[in-house]
Amino acid sequence: MSKPYKGFEPNWIKTAAPADSYRSIFRWGDPDFVKYPKESLYKLMKETFQMTDEDFRQYCGDVGLDAVRLDQPSRIDPAHLAALKDIFGDGGVSTGDYDRLSVAYGQTAYDLMRMRQKRFDSLPDVVVYPDTAAQIEQCVAYCVEHKLPLYVYGGGSSVTRGVEPIKGGVSMDMRRRYNKILNFNETDQTITVQTGLSGPALERALNEAQSRFGAKRAYTCGHFPQSFEYSSVGGWVVTRGAGQNSTYYGCIADIVLSQKYATPAGPIVTSHYPREATGPNLNQIMMGSEGAFGVLTEVTLKVFRYMPENRKRFSYIFKDWPTAMDAAREMMQCECGYSSVFRLSDPEETSLMLRLYNVDDTPLHPLLEKLGFKDMERCLFLGFTDGEKGFSANVARNIRRIAKKHGAMSLTGYVCKSWEHGRFTDPYLRDTMMDFGICTDTLECTVNWSNMAQVHRDVRAVCHALPNTIVTTHMSHCYPQGANLYFIFITRMSDADEFKAYHTTILDAIQKSGAAISHHHGIGKMFAPWLEGYLGRNEYEVLRVLKDHFDPDYLMNPGGTIGLDLPEDEKKFLKEAD
Repeated sequence: MSKPYKGFEPNWIKTAAPADSYRSIFRWGDPDFVKYPKESLYKLMKETFQMTDEDFRQYCGDVGLDAVRLDQPSRIDPAHLAALKDIFGDGGVSTGDYDRLSVAYGQTAYDLMRMRQKRFDSLPDVVVYPDTAAQIEQCVAYCVEHKLPLYVYGGGSSVTRGVEPIKGGVSMDMRRRYNKILNFNETDQTITVQTGLSGPALERALNEAQSRFGAKRAYTCGHFPQSFEYSSVGGWVVTRGAGQNSTYYGCIADIVLSQKYATPAGPIVTSHYPREATGPNLNQIMMGSEGAFGVLTEVTLKVFRYMPENRKRFSYIFKDWPTAMDAAREMMQCECGYSSVFRLSDPEETSLMLRLYNVDDTPLHPLLEKLGFKDMERCLFLGFTDGEKGFSANVARNIRRIAKKHGAMSLTGYVCKSWEHGRFTDPYLRDTMMDFGICTDTLECTVNWSNMAQVHRDVRAVCHALPNTIVTTHMSHCYPQGANLYFIFITRMSDADEFKAYHTTILDAIQKSGAAISHHHGIGKMFAPWLEGYLGRNEYEVLRVLKDHFDPDYLMNPGGTIGLDLPEDEKKFLKEAD
């Protein structure tokens, strides 16, 4: 952590949550790792949220240290329970309170607030732990025959209510046993895995390809979402996710080569060729289905040469957002190659990030104002390049050239290294802040360069309509035609229904702005009401036809996933012009 507090320090919970506790379910990641705000950030929060040290002397509500005890018993028929044990074995089936709650919610603030309030709107009746694809196929067939709802829980990092078992039934937890590497093909540069495999397990195997598989060199998966450590390969695919290095490696939709599904209509196996003109692409049709068509059992991914020694880190500070946007667009359109990480923060995020990345502790910080880079106007740009040595150096050289052309000042690689150090641990801050009634969550959308400024302005205005709220925005996952805008809001809030109402106003604003309602988090059940309005009624009917083919009884992830069984009065459409 950073330097010790000089003044009052809140009683951050720095010990691991008891293994059987509610907190062990709703807190993020490694039970032995804790991250809390350094003193300068703590002071900023107090100032922004109009709080005092007194507000941090006791926790806001239940912090979940007690053992999980549910008052909602499993409703599974004993005959179904016996049949599932025949499929998965006695050790592959559970109706225990802890196991059922552990797969009930994802990681959006709405989920976390409900768990802290011990409000369990959705619980599965039974949890199963597959070991083989054959077991999954048998389970799907059994659920279809007996009309049992079936849900899939990958890594649990969904922030769209994608895994929530709204109609009870069976939840399939992939983490425990369904995480094997099935094949590594160095000639084709591919790897085939079971879909419960975690990001770190996949990356370790590829980095160690020489010793594990007898490969000639080390490889990388190229896909590193912020949830990397606690998300699954299957979750990446079914939500069409994007990693922080996607500007170079591509999003998961670019990395997937082929897939296998167990569906009510029977097994689906997509082609394994890198390109073909054989009608609509089934790989792309199946990706993003979020369990609504069936269960993803295997996936084959492209892999890339691992060459960290060629990485070139950079960070620059621009004087204002319009200039920074122009520079970013030129970098993406100059046709000299793309950097791996490409992250541009707007003025409000820059103000926060300079503290988070410890620039405020360096002699450079007071010099920025003197050099004309003013607080709440300046914009931080950071990233790094990957690839072959000459390519990587050339991309970094052109980024430097364009940055200087637009008046940016180099902050060297220091800020980027600081960001890298915390890139997967920042979510831990959320838990310690929520203990004191401060909520943080995210939304993102895709924009073109031509409407980026307008979307940025319009969505932020709605976010800021809630008083005393920090709203940060950064550009990431960039393309020659546009980029992803990633909004993070931090506010004083602890009630789940209040959060959902606020979240709804932001999604309304994104839809009204003309941006895509999601870039990489998927749709789930939380964003689903806006999907038909975004795609268009006629266009959306294509998805319904697919659902009716694969799952005519609507048993796969039912309850509104991607809106396919959502009541008409719950859908969100732009109001017709007068």
